[in-house]
Amino acid sequence: MWSLKAWQGRFLPHPATAEQRLRAYAGWCNAVEGNTTFYATPARATVATWAQQTDPDFRFVVKLPKPITHERRLVGADAELRAFLNAVEPLGPRNHAVWLQLPGAFGPSDVPVLAAFLKNLPAGHRYAVEVRHRAFFDEQRSARLLEDVLTAADAEWVPFDTRVLFRSPPTSDAERDAWTKKPRMPHRSCALTDRPIVRYLGRDDTAATVEGWQPWVETVTGWLREGRSPTVFIHTPDNADVPELCRRFHDEVRARVPELRPLPEPEPVEPLTLF
Repeated sequence: MWSLKAWQGRFLPHPATAEQRLRAYAGWCNAVEGNTTFYATPARATVATWAQQTDPDFRFVVKLPKPITHERRLVGADAELRAFLNAVEPLGPRNHAVWLQLPGAFGPSDVPVLAAFLKNLPAGHRYAVEVRHRAFFDEQRSARLLEDVLTAADAEWVPFDTRVLFRSPPTSDAERDAWTKKPRMPHRSCALTDRPIVRYLGRDDTAATVEGWQPWVETVTGWLREGRSPTVFIHTPDNADVPELCRRFHDEVRARVPELRPLPEPEPVEPLTLF
C-alpha cells in the first residue's frame, strides 16, 4: 500500500508514477503489507520494479492470493502457489515473509490441513499465518494446537489487533465502514519466532490510536531486547495519517531501545522555500 490518494501531495509526490510513489513511501517506512497480492498475483516484471525501488533491507510481507487461502482453503492449489512464489522471487531478501491470511471459518478442525500445507512449502521463504477463528483465542487447547504446528514449520502467528476500533461506537464514515468489515479480534502478543509481525488498527482519532498502541510499544521493546526483529504495521480506518503514525510508533520504541536503527528520512514532497 503506497498509492493512497490521501497521501499524494502530502507524503508522496503528486503527480507521480507508481514507481515514484513506492520510492517516496520507502522514505517514510521500511516495510509494507503486500495486501494487493491477495486479489491477484502480480507479474514478475512488476515485482522486479518493486525491488529496484527499495533497499535490500526494506521488508515486504506479501499475502498469498485468495484462491489459495480462501477458495481452495490450502488444498489442491499447487499451481497457483508455484506461480505466486515465482512472481515474488525478484524481491530477494526484501521478501520478509509470505503471509497466509486464513478465513474466519478456518478453525481448529482445519489445523491438519494447515500443517500439511506448511510442510510442503519450499524452504527458501519465511511464513506467517493470520487466523480469525475465535476458538484459537478463546480455547487454550486450540491455541496450543496451532502454536505447535506453526512452531514446527518455523512460521509466525500474526495478531490483528482491532480492540481500539471496537472499544466505542464509530464516529466517522471510515470507522463505520471498518466496523462492518473488520473482525473483532482478541489480544495476542506471544511471538513464536525471531521475526514477529503485528497488525494494529486504531481509530481516525490520533489520540485514541496512540493510547491503544501503548501495550504494543512495551511488547515490541521487549522483543527487541530479546534479540528479535519485529515488524509492526499501523492502520487507521481512513489511513490518512498512517506514515506519520508509523514514525511516531517507531520513535516511541526507539526512546526505549536507543540502539534501534532510525527510519529513513523522507524526501520533501514540495521544494523548501524561505516563506
